[in-house]
Amino acid sequence: MDFQKFYAGNSFDAHSYLGAHAIDEGYVFRVYAPAALRVSLIGEFSDWKEIPMQKIYDGQFYEVLVPSAKEKQLYKYRIFKKDGSFIDHADPYAFWSEKRPGTASALYDLRYQFSDDFWMNTRNDQKRSALNIYEIHAGSWVRKIKWDGETDPAAGWLTYAELADRLIPYLKENHFNAVELMPLAEYPADESWGYQETGFYSATSRYGEPHGLQYLVDQCHQNGISVILDVVTVHFAVNDYALWNFDGTALYEYPHPAVGYSEWGSCNFMHSRGDVRSFLQSACAFWLDQYHFDGLRFDAVGNLIYWQGNSGRGVNHDAVNFMQRMNEGLKSLYPDAMLIAEDSTSFPGTTKPASQNGLGFDYKWDLGWMNDTLKYMSEQPADRGRDIGKLLFSMEYFFNETYLLPLSHDEVVHGKGTIVNKMAGDFDTRLQQARLLYLYMFTHPGKKLNFMGNELARTREWDEKTDLDWEALNSPVHSGFQAYFRRLNDVYLKNPALWQDDYEKSSFRWNRKAEGGDALLAFTRTAGGQRLLVILNFSDQEVCFTDETADKASLLLDTYEFDPSEKKSMAFSGREIRLMPYEGMLLELND
Repeated sequence: MDFQKFYAGNSFDAHSYLGAHAIDEGYVFRVYAPAALRVSLIGEFSDWKEIPMQKIYDGQFYEVLVPSAKEKQLYKYRIFKKDGSFIDHADPYAFWSEKRPGTASALYDLRYQFSDDFWMNTRNDQKRSALNIYEIHAGSWVRKIKWDGETDPAAGWLTYAELADRLIPYLKENHFNAVELMPLAEYPADESWGYQETGFYSATSRYGEPHGLQYLVDQCHQNGISVILDVVTVHFAVNDYALWNFDGTALYEYPHPAVGYSEWGSCNFMHSRGDVRSFLQSACAFWLDQYHFDGLRFDAVGNLIYWQGNSGRGVNHDAVNFMQRMNEGLKSLYPDAMLIAEDSTSFPGTTKPASQNGLGFDYKWDLGWMNDTLKYMSEQPADRGRDIGKLLFSMEYFFNETYLLPLSHDEVVHGKGTIVNKMAGDFDTRLQQARLLYLYMFTHPGKKLNFMGNELARTREWDEKTDLDWEALNSPVHSGFQAYFRRLNDVYLKNPALWQDDYEKSSFRWNRKAEGGDALLAFTRTAGGQRLLVILNFSDQEVCFTDETADKASLLLDTYEFDPSEKKSMAFSGREIRLMPYEGMLLELND
């Protein structure tokens, strides 16, 4: 590590120096605590007795070599404040941690023999490829046993390796070519889902050892699946054993409470500090390097752009500069990795390079599309002709950024209902509309992301304390919906018109925009020598679509496939196609 780069906020390898590292003579420990009176190391290797650490370099770093230290032993730093009091802190740069509710760091040698050289040498950012992401929470996708509310939910968690062995076949069977893992850096509270972290370099011990997570990524790559990790660079958990008041002062956080605490009650990182920048961007580089992740999804980017995420308080220029410099550095080191912003703001240039005053991300979540679409689908059919602008609006701004369409975990918690339950009408009608929603989503320009369980037409909100309602697949209604979703995923992956030129204006053309106050849309997708016609009836009435291209088409998919009720027969009559209520069709145009 270059110390000057560290202080200037230009380091991407701080973890190679700081933290605990195995060497021939034992383990060497280094910690950064500039305002500490003194620092001692405590751990299992010393029966938790103090081992004084020596000041090195400019006196703001501490180091000690412990020949007797062994892998997986627990340790902490005892940091003395100027008044002589102390707090025992976990290592900010630890590679592993004690399983919660324990709070110590753990020694770990991350060296792992990956077998994914071909993948790593040929991967890319997938802007001209299909990208169909399955977002999961590792602890609640599948469990060994159900959690009954009385025992520790950890009893049912799969290990990383067990997750790999069950998840990968499911992804392949259902035609997802990428998986996004909700945060796995160590965190204390299960209920935070990993978004309030304490160990930014430490793969959570909830699901086993770091080598297990490396195995999961390695196996995904060997099966043609990209792996994206959620990371948090905005804030951190307030627990006093972690980063809070680390050296007796606000080292990582803002000292003033007006901006020091986030809307979630956590501590905001102080992005104006070079050492904090080096800490965060080194953590991002660490996950890409040591675990071979193919991309990082950055949480709550709007809270970096604006003070406290509030545009009325103005732009946080230091945090914006941090993102620009971080993304530049990450793309220089890992040009083929995907950097994805969860950004709900209209701040311009999220996916433009910093050289063009952008933030430098590869993709931006299109949360405007998500909100407008779900609001529209919740409306009564009688109002949909009037409000069709909610669906038309996305294509007015789509080519301003490189967008990804998400229906994520945020849409199925906290009383929001599940995706299928957001639709208007009775349950059977909601199922029909949910099929139409997904046909619209997968034919609209932009890469795709769905949260686990969306493919099952879940009726119960997601709960991190239990797994998905897999037993629902015993019902032909839910198994039929999953079969339709699987078929839609397959059609998406196999047809380049749906993804090859997503971000080229020539790839999309409106054929019909709900004329005469109805709710019938049609558009053409063109790329890779292929033209597809999409027709969507969002109304509760049978409608007729007439187009000069309709008589030169073959049906790829319609929303009544795998319907457990009697499937209607569909026939073309010249240039005229009749669509049932809530029916959509995907047709290939044969010139």
